[in-house]
Amino acid sequence: MESIEKKKKPSMYENVMKQFNHAADTMNLDKGIRKILASTNSEISVHFPVKMDDGSIEVFNGYRVQHNNALGPYKGGLRFHPAVDIDTARALAIWMTWKTALSGLPFGGGKGGVTIDPKKYSMGELERITRRFTYALGENIGPDVDIPAPDVNTNPQIMAWIADTFSSTKSPSTRMLNLHVVTGKPIGSGGLKGRDRATGYGVVSSIKYWAKLKGVNLQGKTFAVQGFGNVGYWASHFMMELGAKLIAVQDASGTIFNEEGIDAEALHNHVGNHNGVIKGFPDAQKIDNSEFYYINCDILIPAALSNQITIDNAAGVKAMLIAEGANGPIDTEGEKILLERGIDILPDILCNAGGVTGSYYEWLQNKRSENYNIDTVLKMIDEKLGEAFEKTVYSANKYNTDWRTGAYCVALERIQQTYKERGVFP
Repeated sequence: MESIEKKKKPSMYENVMKQFNHAADTMNLDKGIRKILASTNSEISVHFPVKMDDGSIEVFNGYRVQHNNALGPYKGGLRFHPAVDIDTARALAIWMTWKTALSGLPFGGGKGGVTIDPKKYSMGELERITRRFTYALGENIGPDVDIPAPDVNTNPQIMAWIADTFSSTKSPSTRMLNLHVVTGKPIGSGGLKGRDRATGYGVVSSIKYWAKLKGVNLQGKTFAVQGFGNVGYWASHFMMELGAKLIAVQDASGTIFNEEGIDAEALHNHVGNHNGVIKGFPDAQKIDNSEFYYINCDILIPAALSNQITIDNAAGVKAMLIAEGANGPIDTEGEKILLERGIDILPDILCNAGGVTGSYYEWLQNKRSENYNIDTVLKMIDEKLGEAFEKTVYSANKYNTDWRTGAYCVALERIQQTYKERGVFP
């Protein structure tokens, strides 16, 4: 029994708390503020019925965790996935607090979702599930309270349904004042031009700042991507624009490899025509999933789910840089091995912050009744990430620590200053 316990992998929540406690120790965070940030403000669990296409009734479980709002309204995605539970939402909400604080955004951290496999439901059923979930959350979300966004298996259409449902519960004279209850909406419903590519673009912006710091020329560098959804595709797209070569991709359907290069646009078209998976792509060979992290590449971009690089496979990673497009793709034990081997890691709260930064500009655009063009949006995202990168490197040097801990310290210092200036009510 003891040996089984030793092999048990830490949960996302355990990982995020280890990271938090390490950073808090490193910077000597105020004890009282440490207690506040170690807890979530609210954890909402709802169970709601929905009528299916065949007339039957199913009851679904939904969650929204609100970690901290010292800097502004809660902000974070909603995911539709079978693994969604309160523990997952709690970990992701905490990460969002650090991410928004590091990027200098006026938001706190929140996260949530519904425990479903969306592939098993029709569009009509997904719409009813989304609308009923929104209604169940009620006043727990709002444009100046808690602002959801797309995440795993959610998209602009789902955000539009949430916005419409939430607004429909308000009086006619105030409905348009609630447009920014969510971000990541379709352009015609108040969405931001470029929001679809913001996270992937931010990953590549972070890689560019790393390359500039290290004196690395990205032209001709090889990279591998885990996950070829929104983040993985756009990261590949922008990396190829810089002259880098995509040689391997992995998703839930398998792993493909081509040493001569995989065309991201051709793969994207294939995925769009084959139920959203890379399986069967003709211009690459299928390899065993276990080989993915041992591929000889320069840059590795995990852009799928958490806890993918662990003590079991970290020793075999050959990349010089890992850019975390996903939240928590490296667990704490795996990270120790990578750092000991001299592999650079662009932490998730920095590397994938392009999404929430884009969401901030959408929220601002809606509040101001403005429309930003795509070039302006991408430039603003790049500038925000550049500032966050510089702060991270400076903090890591200041505390003689790794970049993840440095990024955490930047975020925690900003929140600590806010609490010290405002005090704690009453």
